[in-house]
Amino acid sequence: MNHLRLPSGFAATVVFLASSLSANAATDKVQPKAFSAVSGDRTSGWLAQTRSEVLARNGVVATSQPLAAAAGLQILKQGGNAFDAAVATAAVLNLVEPESAGVGGDVFVLAWVARENKLIALNASGRAPTGATPQHLADRGNTQHMPEHGIDSATVPGAVDGWDVILKRAGTMTFKETLEPAATLAEQGFAVTERIHNDWIYGATILAADPDSVKTYLVNGKPPETYALFRNPDLAHTFRMLQARGRDAFYTGHIAQAIVAKSAKLGGTITLGDLAATAATWETPITTRYHGYDVYEMPPSTQGFAVLEMMNILEVCAPKLGMDLAKLGPRSPAYWHFLVEAKKLAYTDLYAFDGDPGFTNVPVARLISKEYAATLCGRIDPAKASTPEAKGDPVGGTVYLAVADRWGNMVSFIYSIYDSFGSGVTVPGYGFVLNDRGALFSLDPHSPNLIAPHKRPFHTLLPGFLMKDGQPVMAFGLMGGGQQAQGHAQVLLDMIDLGANPQAASDAARFSHFQATNELDLESNLYKLVGPRLRAMGHQVKSANGEDMGGYQAIWYTPYAQYQTAPGSDSANQPLPGVYRAASDHRKDGEAVGW
Repeated sequence: MNHLRLPSGFAATVVFLASSLSANAATDKVQPKAFSAVSGDRTSGWLAQTRSEVLARNGVVATSQPLAAAAGLQILKQGGNAFDAAVATAAVLNLVEPESAGVGGDVFVLAWVARENKLIALNASGRAPTGATPQHLADRGNTQHMPEHGIDSATVPGAVDGWDVILKRAGTMTFKETLEPAATLAEQGFAVTERIHNDWIYGATILAADPDSVKTYLVNGKPPETYALFRNPDLAHTFRMLQARGRDAFYTGHIAQAIVAKSAKLGGTITLGDLAATAATWETPITTRYHGYDVYEMPPSTQGFAVLEMMNILEVCAPKLGMDLAKLGPRSPAYWHFLVEAKKLAYTDLYAFDGDPGFTNVPVARLISKEYAATLCGRIDPAKASTPEAKGDPVGGTVYLAVADRWGNMVSFIYSIYDSFGSGVTVPGYGFVLNDRGALFSLDPHSPNLIAPHKRPFHTLLPGFLMKDGQPVMAFGLMGGGQQAQGHAQVLLDMIDLGANPQAASDAARFSHFQATNELDLESNLYKLVGPRLRAMGHQVKSANGEDMGGYQAIWYTPYAQYQTAPGSDSANQPLPGVYRAASDHRKDGEAVGW
C-alpha cells in the first residue's frame, strides 16, 4: 500500500486514530459500559443546547462526520473556495459513511456564487438506464412494486459528473487537489464510530447478497466493529483514476466498463451509452417568502415544493384559524398539531404530482402560491387530526454538507445512494456501491413516476437555502428520506418564528410523520410534553429517538459593518465583513469547523 502524505492537520487526525486503535489492539472488541448519568447544563441561553454555534470568518464546513469536515476545512486553508471544499468533503463522506453516499449516487446543490451575485441550482441526479421499462421489470418478476435493492433498483450515477460540473463553473481546484484527502484516507483507513457502525448493521443483509459487497464492506461476514480500522483501497483506486483522468474515467473509461459488466452479469440494463450521456443540469430554484425571508428549494423531481407549500400553509392558514405560531410556541400541542396537519396536506400533493418534469406536468407555480395555500385552510381542523391518503414514505440514507468561504460563496450540498448501502451492488475493483434510487419509480401506469428509460425518479434529496433582501443568509439541509421536507419546515420555524440560533434549531426536538401509516413519531422529550394531548386529538403518536429525525447542518451569515477590510490591507485575502455561524446535528457524528 502506498502511504501518501496528507495535508498538515488532516494526517495528524488519521495518525491519532490509528495509534489509539493500536493501543487497544489487545482487546478483540471494545465493550461499552452502561452509563446512567444525567446530562449537564450550559451556563447561559437555552440550557438544552448541546453545543455552541461555530463562529468563523475565513471559512467554515458543517457536515455529519468530523474527518470529512476536516478535509473540507483543509482545502479552505490551502486557498480553495467553498466549491472546492464541498467536493473534498463529499469524497471523504463516500469513505466514512459508505452506507449513505458515494460516487455511485446522486448530487443536488443550491449555492450562492459570489462573483456572479447569483443563487444557482444543480441537479446531478442520474436517470433510468436504456432498458428500464415496466416490461423488463415484469420479466424479472416485478409487476406490482419496484425492487428495493439489486441491480434493477439502480439508476445511472450522477455524483461524479456533478462534482466536475460544479468545480468547472465555480471552483478553483481540480480533482487532483480536492480528492487527495479522500484517496489517502481510503488507503490508510479510518476508525468506525458508534453511529456509523449502527448504520452499517442495517445494510449487512443487503451487502450479503453480493460477493463483491461482502469482500469490500464486511469483515468475516459482519460489519466492522466500533473503533475498528476500515480501509477501502479499491475506492482509493477510483479516486486516483479520477485524479489522473478526470470525470471521463468514470463515464467513458475503465470504471464505466466495470459498471456495465457488473450490471450485465446481474441482468441489469445499464449501458456504456447511458453512462456517456450522463450530464448534470442547471435548474431554476423555486421559492416562496415566509415572514420576510425567501426560502429556496430545488424544483421537481425533488420534494422541494412540499417545503414551500407547507410554509405557505403555515403563513396563510394560521391567522385564518386564529392561531399565532410564535405565541403558541413549541411547548403547545396546538403548535405541533398545526405543523403536522400542514405537512399532511403538502405531502398529499407531493405524492400526487411530483415527477420528472421532462416526462410529466408538475403544476409547481400553482402548488407554491399563497392563493393555493388559502384554499387548503378549510381542510385543517384545529382540534382534530386528519387521515391522509396512504402513500409515500421513502426511506433515507443520505449525507448533507454546508460550506462557506471568505469570498462570500455559500454551498448547500446533498448527495446519496438512497437506502442503506443503496442497491447493495458493488462495482468490483472500485470499492463503491450503486444507488437504489430507482426504487422510487412506480409500476403504476397512472403514476407520474412510472419507470421509463432516461427518466429521473422522484427524489427525496433536498438542499435548502435562505435569503433576505436579495442577499444570502443561510445554507441548510436535513437528510433522511421523507423527513427532509417536513424537517426543513421545522427548523425554519425554529429560527424565523421562535428566535432559535442555527444550533438551537438543530438541537430542538422534532417530529416525523409517516404519510402511508399516519404514524406520528415524536422525540422522547417532546412526546412526554405533548404526546398525550396529540393522541386525544386523534394523532397516532409514538415516542421515538433521533434516528428518523434527519441529520441537520447549517451555516448562517451575519453581516457586520465594523468588520470591513482594514485600510491598506490586502482586500483579496481578507474575510467577508461579517460572521458565519455554523451548526451540526448531535443526532449524527458531525461537527462544524471553521477558521
